Amino acid sequence: MFFDIGPLELVAIVVLAVLIFGPDKLPKVIQDVMGFIRKVRAFSDSAKEDIRSELGPDFKDFEFEDLKPKNFVRKHVLEKDEYGLKELQEIRNGFDFKQEMTELTDVVQGRESAPADPAEPAASAASGNGSRLNLSKESPAASGGPDLVKRTGGLAPGERPPFDSDAT
Repeated sequence: MFFDIGPLELVAIVVLAVLIFGPDKLPKVIQDVMGFIRKVRAFSDSAKEDIRSELGPDFKDFEFEDLKPKNFVRKHVLEKDEYGLKELQEIRNGFDFKQEMTELTDVVQGRESAPADPAEPAASAASGNGSRLNLSKESPAASGGPDLVKRTGGLAPGERPPFDSDAT
């Protein structure tokens, strides 16, 4: 019940209770609180039993925990695996996000990264035309691609600045 309260918080609550109620009234207050908690639990249990009896004999094994969407999906979809979701889980577990981000960072920064799979360079060379993306700051005419690098110099006299509709 108190899994989210740490030991220091619990000590602080006890100290505040002693200061507020005093050592004389504290046992009576604790008894009253415990009685209230028992009444709430009894009311909750009787409400659950009333709901189960109203639902009929088909729902005798009904648990209110099954109403939580996460538990419902786990019980009815993942345990049966009619839809092949275990294969998707295996694919998801096989994806290493950190490794993919490291490889992407290496490509963007122009570093050579050691492939994890020895068959990977042969597969990438066979699938592509063998050309490598040039991310250097040399002129685009030399690399044969479009100009993707921002100009560092100013505008020529009479030249209008570029219009960016997203910036307005």
